[in-house]
Amino acid sequence: MAIKLENVGIAVRDLEATIAFFTDLGLTVLGRDTVSGEWTDTAVGLDGNHANIALLQTPDGNCRLELFVYIHPEAIETKPTLPNEIGMHRVAFLVDDIDDALEIAARHGCHPLRGVATYGDLYKLTYVRGPSGIIVMLAQELNKS
Repeated sequence: MAIKLENVGIAVRDLEATIAFFTDLGLTVLGRDTVSGEWTDTAVGLDGNHANIALLQTPDGNCRLELFVYIHPEAIETKPTLPNEIGMHRVAFLVDDIDDALEIAARHGCHPLRGVATYGDLYKLTYVRGPSGIIVMLAQELNKS
């Protein structure tokens, strides 16, 4: 059986702010829609499911994020996850320049959880708390050949 990652879905508090954050990092919006009806109730497992969605893609075309904000049922606020919690952990992006990426993130009020680390001679990386509490890993490859 062939398998391919289609996208990662993330429920957000503010769709526009989250789109702005990820498009500033370089993703592009492929499309937007409002979804509801029996098919979404069945697929998602929520009666009366109604959401606004946006599909974003990385510049290389290999990764997509589906962002959605619930209209019904009402979204449930939770505490932002911690890096060691079980469940959806983070989304990670390779960037050409981590300092530039951090400047972009800072314009959206998003800052490293602690700082920027160096993993051997492979990566400079950090976790930032993005919109709606999403943990976003930014990594810059070192010594790219």
